[in-house]
Amino acid sequence: MNAETSFIAGMAAKLGLSARFFIPYGVDRAKVSLQALEGCSRRGKLVLTSAVTPTPAGEGKTTVSIGLAQGLQAIGMRSALALREPSMGPVFGRKGGATGGGASSLTPSETINLHFNGDFHAVTSAHNLLSAVVDNALHFGSSRLDPTRVAWKRVIDMNDRALRSVVVGLNGQGVPRESSFDITPASEIMAVLCLAESLADLRARLERMVVGFTRDGEAVYAREFGVSGAMLAILKEALMPNLVQSCEGVPAFVHGGPFANIAHGCNSVLATKMAMAFSDYAVTEAGFAFDLGAEKFLDIKCRQAGISPDVIVIVATVRALKMHGGVAKDALDAPDVEAVRRGLDNLEAHLESAALFRRPVVVAVNLFASQDTEEETAAIREFCAARGVRCAVADVFGRGGAGAVELARLVVEASHEAAPPFSCLYGDSLSAEEKLSVVASKIYGASGVVLTPAARRKLALFERNGLAGLPVCVAKTQNSLSDDPALAGRPRGFTITVRDFEIANGAGYLVALTGAILRMPALPRIPAACSIDVAPDGRVIGMKG
Repeated sequence: MNAETSFIAGMAAKLGLSARFFIPYGVDRAKVSLQALEGCSRRGKLVLTSAVTPTPAGEGKTTVSIGLAQGLQAIGMRSALALREPSMGPVFGRKGGATGGGASSLTPSETINLHFNGDFHAVTSAHNLLSAVVDNALHFGSSRLDPTRVAWKRVIDMNDRALRSVVVGLNGQGVPRESSFDITPASEIMAVLCLAESLADLRARLERMVVGFTRDGEAVYAREFGVSGAMLAILKEALMPNLVQSCEGVPAFVHGGPFANIAHGCNSVLATKMAMAFSDYAVTEAGFAFDLGAEKFLDIKCRQAGISPDVIVIVATVRALKMHGGVAKDALDAPDVEAVRRGLDNLEAHLESAALFRRPVVVAVNLFASQDTEEETAAIREFCAARGVRCAVADVFGRGGAGAVELARLVVEASHEAAPPFSCLYGDSLSAEEKLSVVASKIYGASGVVLTPAARRKLALFERNGLAGLPVCVAKTQNSLSDDPALAGRPRGFTITVRDFEIANGAGYLVALTGAILRMPALPRIPAACSIDVAPDGRVIGMKG
């Protein structure tokens, strides 16, 4: 049996799925046909992993997600993962890869971090095809679109600050106009891909995307440019979830990659539903902290897909809590129980937010075995016990599934709790401003929301076109509960300022741009790309985990 056959056979056996549904992409990965879900009514438990507010110390949410799935396997449960694909922007920028770490990682790690099965390239190409056709129509004067009101940009999967503001159509090569690039994870097509549940659904979403407006303020839709079929042709394979495995053999559906600070931050609905259909416990995650990824998972993805988590896991580390407690990064190695206790204010904010969705919560303390002291981890356990919240210390980086057995048992225990019917944080009937106010006050702890005049004008434009009744997706810094990245811990007495809105009608939400958040990241002074190389034997080396 060759490696390719061995991988497919192993995954088919673990998932209880016929091998005819697998499309091999090399010897260690595959795509799974959408037909695998046809007629499948089974539903395993869904575990949503989130985290405290990110710090430069790292929290390890993906590592914990993988370790938890391995821990569930270790105690005899059939588990599967549903995770996002990494973007090459952060891989080559500051963050590095996104496939876990140590004994809780995905394989083949380098392949997943670099290109993978081509989904990001497909999204980029489909997006830029529409961009090219839009400018072509402007050149020939064949569209009712006002050149000064084009909302559709271009995208590239790279951190490139020079593309944040560009001028296109110069030198007689079109209609000159100002535009910009977003990073591919911020593309509406990425969001559409992750929320679509069939080719027909994907087509409908592509067609109803808003490209811009006429001089009279009427919305112009992507379907008017006649390339919905061509975009669908580019995306038809990308729509199928990718299947790999963890280093302990847990099946992992890795599919789609919108960022949570500028988009909705969740892997695809199809991947999540496949993980749920073919396991007892499906472990998924939502990007960044609970205020960004988890809120959007619950208020956007769950609302559209008709799913809901059975358990919410919130990841914390001693080091991150010390930073929220005022300790500088270069002083984190020194034990400081009091700083941990001060930093628990941030964890408490996320626990209160999670409680609004009425699902059992488990806190996972991601252990840095060589640095964290028993007194520091005990302070977190005591804090959780006083609030009736389950808590486990997990050494998933060092010990993999064996280091997550306690966490896995608590998750199983919590999953059997009787829970009320799931409901989102706000109803569909509220106005966009009311929805923002609910999220800002209940999730961020803000005292109010301020809309700039430019934001109010944009919202009025959407209202005129019947586009303002959608759920809200807040683009906000991941580094603070507020819209000011410098405010760590649990800031109070602040307001959230919305400077602009963007419409994602195909994805089914309004994007509210707050603070100084940008949809195209930049590189640091020394990019992570500078340390990446290929060894003589072909191995990729120097990639940050």
